[in-house]
Amino acid sequence: MRVPARFLPVPAVLAASALLTGCFATTEATGTGTGGGERLRVAMMQPPRSGLSPLSDDAFKLSRWSTAETLVKLDADGDAEPALATGWKQAGRAWTFTLREGVTFHDGTELTAEAVVRSLTKAATASPKPRILDGVELTVRAKDAGTVVVTTAEEDPLVPQRLSSPQLSILAAKAYRGKRVDPVGTGTGPFELTEVNGTSSAALDRYDDYWGGTAKAPGIDVTFVPDGTARAAALRSGEADIVEAVPVSQAALLDEELITEVPMPRTNTLYLNTEKGAFKDPALRAAAREAIDAESIVKGVYEGRADVAEGLLGPALPWAADLREPVSRAKAGDPDGRTVTIGTFTDRAELPEVAAALQQQLQKAGFTVKLEVREYANIESDALAGAFDAFILSRATVLDSGDPAAYLYSDFASDGSFNIPQLADPAVDKALHKAGTTPTGDARRRAVVDAEATVLATDAAVPMLHERVIQGDAADVAGAAHDPRERELVTLDTHVK
Repeated sequence: MRVPARFLPVPAVLAASALLTGCFATTEATGTGTGGGERLRVAMMQPPRSGLSPLSDDAFKLSRWSTAETLVKLDADGDAEPALATGWKQAGRAWTFTLREGVTFHDGTELTAEAVVRSLTKAATASPKPRILDGVELTVRAKDAGTVVVTTAEEDPLVPQRLSSPQLSILAAKAYRGKRVDPVGTGTGPFELTEVNGTSSAALDRYDDYWGGTAKAPGIDVTFVPDGTARAAALRSGEADIVEAVPVSQAALLDEELITEVPMPRTNTLYLNTEKGAFKDPALRAAAREAIDAESIVKGVYEGRADVAEGLLGPALPWAADLREPVSRAKAGDPDGRTVTIGTFTDRAELPEVAAALQQQLQKAGFTVKLEVREYANIESDALAGAFDAFILSRATVLDSGDPAAYLYSDFASDGSFNIPQLADPAVDKALHKAGTTPTGDARRRAVVDAEATVLATDAAVPMLHERVIQGDAADVAGAAHDPRERELVTLDTHVK
């Protein structure tokens, strides 16, 4: 039985706080630009997975610290707007981007078309590719010193949105000299990454020659704190100024004025292995779907701070609910004691509890259920290889492009790079291709929802709930971003008052 956070013993809370003592030491400002004050102390949930390489999910850390930037960024509606590129135009399969003048990398070199070609080509030829490029053949060439041409194998209406992905950040030449991409001192943002201490911490200093102005904070000190209780304790004790991903179990222990809760395009989904094991049988996948009581999980695990899922796309994309229609699915079969193993990870504090709840629900339906829970860095490769019968994942549905078609392709296409359910369904592939090639607007939204329905009809994924961002900001912090897409956190305006 779950113990509500407000009833946790005080010694446990104090122990979590003690773990962080000394981890957030404040450094005096040393920059020459305007805006002195204290450095920002930030507690992040997940440690780097790939040495902060922008070709991995670590790219979103670089984006949240405002150190690496892309040609394009997204507005609140998910539409493309200028960043390192000031404008663009399409001619069939080719898109021409005009680069912003006066931009320098943190090592002092200038942003040029050659630099853009180098970064985007490195991403386009990486193995594995950044997931935003799943199914996309992309080449880049310099038209002149301030213009690049991006060409795709097929006409792609989403090229500008794709180029907003943090995994397609533009870095200086020295970032690519070693075996891995090194973001230290090679970005273009208002903060320069100066130090990375493995998976424990990172430091950034204000970059006073930033093209967009001078940051108000002199720097950022980041500590990676996978334990959610410890992150919350760091905010409560004053050890941290900004804490990302406060677990719902800890929210009740914090002053409500320090918490911001934002609906986000993130779905908590049970992926079922369609290639082998019990869930290769559509009838047993249907039995699992029917056994799941998502409402009880929302109430019991998330304490009501989440929304029960009606589909893969949640309330952060309100148009999906307006277009969604009932889905025809297979009839449930008899589990007859079949043994299944469910995997998940500890980095998101609620997921082990979700796994325990699902174990009870599926066992009640007639399955025998084993659980395997590890840190994400130690379980991702097995999940992608299909090592589990089922996997619980908290998945951002518009993280990369602002458009859910990319997420659907990545997770459910036959050649998708994040295809945990090992799904290979021609009808799904056809629907995903249509969604990805339909021009932006109402027609594309309709195609996306049709693709969602085709995926749901296979029962390869059972959406359970849509999460909300719970972020903690100290009372004296101003200007912290509260971004449902988890791309921004510390900006030019973020500072300690």
